[in-house]
Amino acid sequence: MIMTEVTNKYDTLVIGGGISGQEAALNLAEMNYNVLLVEKDLSIGGKMIQLSKVFPTLDCAACITTPKMSETARHHNITLKLYTEIEKIDKQADGSFDITLTEKPRYVDASLCTGCQECEFVCPQIINDHYNYDMVGRKAIYIPFNLANPKIAAIDIDNCISCMRCVKVCAPKAIDFKQMPKTYMVNARSIVLSTGFKLFPATGKPDYNAATLPNVIDALQMDRVIAPTRPYNNVVRPGDGKAPENIAYVLCAGSRDSSIENKPCGADCMNNPICSQICCMYSIKQAQLLMGALPLADITIYYMDIRAFGKGYEEFYNQSKGMGVNFIKGKVAKITANPNGSGDLIIRYEDVHSGTYKEAKHDLVVLSVGVIPDKSTPQLFGNVNLELDDFNFVKQTDPLISPTLTSIPGVFVAGMASGPKDIPDSILSAGCAAAEVASYLQVAAEA
Repeated sequence: MIMTEVTNKYDTLVIGGGISGQEAALNLAEMNYNVLLVEKDLSIGGKMIQLSKVFPTLDCAACITTPKMSETARHHNITLKLYTEIEKIDKQADGSFDITLTEKPRYVDASLCTGCQECEFVCPQIINDHYNYDMVGRKAIYIPFNLANPKIAAIDIDNCISCMRCVKVCAPKAIDFKQMPKTYMVNARSIVLSTGFKLFPATGKPDYNAATLPNVIDALQMDRVIAPTRPYNNVVRPGDGKAPENIAYVLCAGSRDSSIENKPCGADCMNNPICSQICCMYSIKQAQLLMGALPLADITIYYMDIRAFGKGYEEFYNQSKGMGVNFIKGKVAKITANPNGSGDLIIRYEDVHSGTYKEAKHDLVVLSVGVIPDKSTPQLFGNVNLELDDFNFVKQTDPLISPTLTSIPGVFVAGMASGPKDIPDSILSAGCAAAEVASYLQVAAEA
């Protein structure tokens, strides 16, 4: 049975608990606005909490974002709704928004769970760990990751075998298999869309054979491999656990590409003619980190153009060349398995400088996949239309003067929901959105 709670009123609804959503929520909360932050996952943090370090300073990503996560979770003006989906948003005659939310059951009482993980230790059911991009396993009852906030367990009910071992070992008796989805009706005077982005799926380029070659991975998988909270004890390739000695990066995998027409991997595959802005720099970041973790390894980056546009980025690029990273200007055509059965890979590419096709052997290939929009965002709105730009990101109606305005009055956009950005620009965008929301609410109050 679905339970419906009475309507609550908020000044702002922030959709998405990544770095931009948290920044927007905190800015508004500090201005004494009442904020509801809705996140579809079990914890706030977004993609930044999965990263190893950030470019170009190589600061620890978790060290930056975990204090912000704690501040967001504890702020008295911010209400968190986690593991919650937005069903519909309807704009009302007074300019406010009625929002229908569905909170999915954890099957664990959040008020009782202490995060001790004893339930995980005794659970016999092992399934793929999506936080680590299916490179390792996790239990059917689990805390999503070590730095999760809040650190509360949840049961993957679709994979639970009902052995009841978690019930027997849980001292505070937090396991509750009777939990049901809850539907909430809330009202907000304004909305911030910080729904983030998706990564182009590595399988979207069939010639790269990511679906069949286990040692062809994408960049976020590599970021997990080199992160301090990594799934393996050492930097190894997923196919066989061997420490790679010759690693290749293929830039613009799914960016600046209008050739993807057959959509072999579903709706997330699409023609993406624009630059994703972050791929060059995160590849260079990973190359530098790998040279520290594997001093004897050779790192090669195949690129069309290096776009080091931000502050300190060109210096970071030149630093990597000075460290010995090999840059080859060439378009990769195909990645195949080495016929000798070693698990190594053969890259066939066009060398732009010589105008010839060449082949090179590597034992691990990382696809620097691009950024694509989350197409589900405009579907949230029922009686109003959220306009998208030519590339399916949320349209900025005044990108130069007020870059967070959307086609719906009272709805603002922050972070990568409006297009590719690096982390500093996403944070600036969120601050801009908070300022615009505050101005909008002030004008509405005076009207």
